Amino acid sequence: MKKLILLLILGVLVISCKTEEDPYVWRTRALRPARPETQGFSEEKLMEIDQLFQSNIDQGNIAGATALVARRGKIVYYKSTGYDDLENRTALKKDAIFRIASQSKGVCSVAIMILYEEGQIKLSDPISMHLPEFGYPELIDKFNPEDSSYTTRPAKREITIQDLLTHTSGYSYPGNGGDAGNAIYAKAHIMNGVPSKTATLKDEMQKIARLPLIHEPGEKFTYGLSTDILGYLIEELSGQSLEDFFMIRIFEPLGIQDTYFHLPASKHHRLMNLYQDKPQGEAVIKAIGPYLDYPKNKDLYCSAGGGLSSTTLDYAIFIQMLLNQGEYNGTRILKPESVELMRTNHIGDLGAGSLFLPASPDKFGFGFEVIYPSPEDSTLISEGAYGWGGAFGSLYWIDPQKEMIVQLTIQKAGEYAELRHEFVNTVYRAMEN
Repeated sequence: MKKLILLLILGVLVISCKTEEDPYVWRTRALRPARPETQGFSEEKLMEIDQLFQSNIDQGNIAGATALVARRGKIVYYKSTGYDDLENRTALKKDAIFRIASQSKGVCSVAIMILYEEGQIKLSDPISMHLPEFGYPELIDKFNPEDSSYTTRPAKREITIQDLLTHTSGYSYPGNGGDAGNAIYAKAHIMNGVPSKTATLKDEMQKIARLPLIHEPGEKFTYGLSTDILGYLIEELSGQSLEDFFMIRIFEPLGIQDTYFHLPASKHHRLMNLYQDKPQGEAVIKAIGPYLDYPKNKDLYCSAGGGLSSTTLDYAIFIQMLLNQGEYNGTRILKPESVELMRTNHIGDLGAGSLFLPASPDKFGFGFEVIYPSPEDSTLISEGAYGWGGAFGSLYWIDPQKEMIVQLTIQKAGEYAELRHEFVNTVYRAMEN
């Protein structure tokens, strides 16, 4: 009898161990901490992330950094190094709220795919089908640099929702559209996605709709305000503000508690200080400018492409949902097929800017860079991984091959490409199997 009981206990333990590693199990659970070695990481090698950050702090390159690494739903690294406030030696906390800038694009893309699954849109729909003011797009034909006057000619076709998702629409950011495009945007007072004055999303996008494209739809990758136009589309189709749609359809179901366009007053003290390089390149200093406190300004429009603030853990939950093929902790946001569609290259042979590959351009899906390293690239990141980052030093990626997510947070306006690339490789060097 004792032998039978012992066998039963051993059987339960074996089943439990198998269940623990079953992807259908960890993909339905919340993120939780685990010892690195249980997920194939060397704890000693993960400590090299600390050393990388501390070295950059000591050199004056950054004030502080936070990183989170999780594999198969288990957090193996989650630390902050350095300072939120260098001058006062205030330590950076893990739950600090940072300006995620273009990491907002991934959230907007998920929101669009929710509408797609509901049958409210098709990816091939001309945007003018839903927002008539974007009908009959025109291109810049002739431009006079002396007074910024220009003539136009009709575009070959309408702009589709997929064009907007892949940044092939022909709309740019101010400063990213060539001499003619930049001058035209400046004359129209177009914002760059980090608003500096009161406006509504609808008002801003209707201004853009009246301007010419800088190239034919679908013929070139141009990073720009396409995602903000998608945010306007979400508001018009849902009848909700973009902030409410994100909160009700994505954040609250996932248990995301600290991600906002308009940061509540009770959380203002958690907004990280933003730093920049000194003009002489000596060391970082606090950034100065009227736009820095935009998360605290409740009157500014919701920039779908760059206006959100979040925490390292909150965004990790969001990208874990994507790694889990649309599900997190028992809540499904998207179907697996939709996530697969999002992380597929949709720009063909067109080259996109890369945050991960120092030697070559890359591909783009719906809101993310899709990574295809070339032999010339020194990065260790897996082929087929996907991710993006933000203008203030943040970087994230999702690696389906390694069943891993990673989020890096730096609040710095300036140069950090070398640190980003070294961070990526440090994470992969810490993986032993």
